[in-house]
Amino acid sequence: ILKVADDGDFFELQPEYAKNILIGFARMEGQTVGIVANQPLVLAGCLDIKSSIKAARFVRFCDAFNIPVVTFVDVPGFMPGTSQEYGGIIKHGAKLLYAYAECTVPKVTVITRKAYGGAYDVMASKHLRGDVNFAWPNAEIAVMGAKGAVEIIFREDKGDPAKLAAREAEYKARFANPFVAGARGYIDDVIQPHETRKRICRSLVMLRDKKLENPWRKHGNIPL
Repeated sequence: ILKVADDGDFFELQPEYAKNILIGFARMEGQTVGIVANQPLVLAGCLDIKSSIKAARFVRFCDAFNIPVVTFVDVPGFMPGTSQEYGGIIKHGAKLLYAYAECTVPKVTVITRKAYGGAYDVMASKHLRGDVNFAWPNAEIAVMGAKGAVEIIFREDKGDPAKLAAREAEYKARFANPFVAGARGYIDDVIQPHETRKRICRSLVMLRDKKLENPWRKHGNIPL
């Protein structure tokens, strides 16, 4: 974030709450933007109840005050566990989904590393009307991690580590890269990390006059 923001200046909000997601404001070529980013150093960047609500409220705030949203994605999935499920992770995760889907301001997304499963969808993907979606060459866009997927699909090879390793390498080559998603139109471009700031700024300029009207209705029904 500091490398793409003007003067390396990032004003973080709620830094001590739900540290597995970062939210805050920065400027890019003088224009104020809201930044949402997974923090892989805390809980591996998983989305849980608190982080979903924290990010959803921030995205709604940006939309209310017409501030473009830049999202950096490195998410291995939603947090597993009975405590999360009893707490309503589906409902609270849906708040973030809803916030991004209904958000009408410019939305630029950069996938820096992992983007797995439902959590990839929730983090401002093309499926949620993301305007411009980039990925770094080492990004992994897949249903789940190679190791877990291989252990499920090829469970009959569990006793043969060499075979499993070969299957894992094959899965990584075929699915755990941004080019499959790019071929299907879910990614606009695969960019080098050092180009990130330039490409985001260019996209924000392109989207400056974005006009998007949601279908008329009195109001949507947010998952409360």
